[in-house]
Amino acid sequence: MASKLPNPHCRAMREKIDSDKGRAIYAQRMGLIEPVFGHIQQRGLRRFTLRGQTKVDTQWKLFCIVHNVAKLQVYGKMAA
Repeated sequence: MASKLPNPHCRAMREKIDSDKGRAIYAQRMGLIEPVFGHIQQRGLRRFTLRGQTKVDTQWKLFCIVHNVAKLQVYGKMAA
């Protein structure tokens, strides 16, 4: 199946993900990283409303701060 991919970079990535080690890493990412993007989308960031790299970076960082503060609010009560 990998030989049908025209782009050598896509083919290399497919082979990397299809390995046992690659599957383990991807499974871990699905549990740790991907939910963050889902939570941020639920909070309203579906697309950036500003233009320019600096402004987009700032907007992204603000949404990440909101995400982290919300986590602290929930899990901080559990730890106390």
